[in-house]
Amino acid sequence: MKRLLALLVATTTLAGAAQAQEITEFNIGILGGENAQDRLTSQECYRAKIEAELGVPVKLFTPADYDGVIQGLLGGTLDMAWLGASAYAKIYLTDPAAVELALTKQNIDGSTGYYSIGFARKDAGITSMEDAAGKSFAFADPNSTSGYLVPGAELTEKFGNLQEYFGEVKFSGGHEQTIVGVANGDFDAGVSWADGLGNWEDGYNSGAFRRAADAGLVDMNDIVEIWRSKLIPEGPMVVRSALPADVKAKVIALTDTLWQTDAECAYGVAAGEAKDFVPVTHAEYEGVVAARKLEEAATN
Repeated sequence: MKRLLALLVATTTLAGAAQAQEITEFNIGILGGENAQDRLTSQECYRAKIEAELGVPVKLFTPADYDGVIQGLLGGTLDMAWLGASAYAKIYLTDPAAVELALTKQNIDGSTGYYSIGFARKDAGITSMEDAAGKSFAFADPNSTSGYLVPGAELTEKFGNLQEYFGEVKFSGGHEQTIVGVANGDFDAGVSWADGLGNWEDGYNSGAFRRAADAGLVDMNDIVEIWRSKLIPEGPMVVRSALPADVKAKVIALTDTLWQTDAECAYGVAAGEAKDFVPVTHAEYEGVVAARKLEEAATN
């Protein structure tokens, strides 16, 4: 794949000079889930590399919620983003031609999936979702796959109406907010995401827990895992379809080789340890698209 992408870039070089003039800047959207400054810091090296590759200013945008990135891609004000599967599904259901799928994260073990992880404070005496009945519970964002769509569906199937099962259900605003909120006692339990590999005390190898632990926002020894979803497909990197072909090819090729060229930078993009970024197709997300369609139909 890496040789194929290199060939694609090479074959668009002649046309690239003319096509590159079609863009004067390149805008990257970053999904919510942690505070804006941390999002900017973790992606700065990535931004700088893309700017050097394209030769135009590259800007990072950190909307307050997931929908800000979704609408930016649909409206053409953002050019690329790493999305969760549910966010991609919303874009696809709104306009199937708006973005093109490029890559996804491959974990250390070669898998391309992750989990929604239910958790609570260790001293709360909650060790299962059954123990969380009647307690306050936090989801992340309505457009989050692991922070709402998947756990909401799986827990509803098992326990029924979650507004009735839990004492109170809230949206925290993002994964970081859920993790910090549970750790601080603002919520009794909640869900966030991780690859489920490595050690719990490290926040697993990658995911929101790892990012929060790395930032010193939480001591993983203070919280415990109480539930785990079925495997969820890793979210995709997407590029705006209307971009010039050479621009898309260059950004994808740079990202495709990032773990080989700058592992520290790739760590920030991947929210922790991973093996590589690999190609992904729409077929990987058909199940999530179907689930999102059903969820939207039920709420409209």
